Amino acid sequence: MTGCVIRRCNPRDPGASALLRASHGLMDEMFPAETGHYLSVDGLAMPGIHFFLAERGGRALGCVALAERRGYAEVRSMFVDPDAREMGLGDQLLDHVTEVARSRGFPMLRLEAGDGLDAALRLYQRHGFTPCGRFGEYPDSPHSIFMEKAL
Repeated sequence: MTGCVIRRCNPRDPGASALLRASHGLMDEMFPAETGHYLSVDGLAMPGIHFFLAERGGRALGCVALAERRGYAEVRSMFVDPDAREMGLGDQLLDHVTEVARSRGFPMLRLEAGDGLDAALRLYQRHGFTPCGRFGEYPDSPHSIFMEKAL
């Protein structure tokens, strides 16, 4: 996607929080409430979490966060506006967050995704993520798919 800029951003900024509300709404529609593992806007503003926004012409089009964990980094809150899908923005966001994790010395990237998010799962597979076991504080859930990628 030409003309798109990815920058570190406060998730409370209006464009970022609008994308996050859309993402959370989608998750709430697709999955039972007890399996919603997304971080709140305030949770994404906590220390140890790096939040990035993709914009073009001042319009927020996508976001992703990198959460620093012990021994790995976790991809969180990846979302692309439905009007901006199929333009390669997901690839750019994932490449960006991978480079940030690598530059910070993390040996591994991990993520949790919902079982119905087929396009996202294909994206992660294209970028070298493979299935792995449950990690962190995630509970067992038939709706969660866990993936990882060595850096």
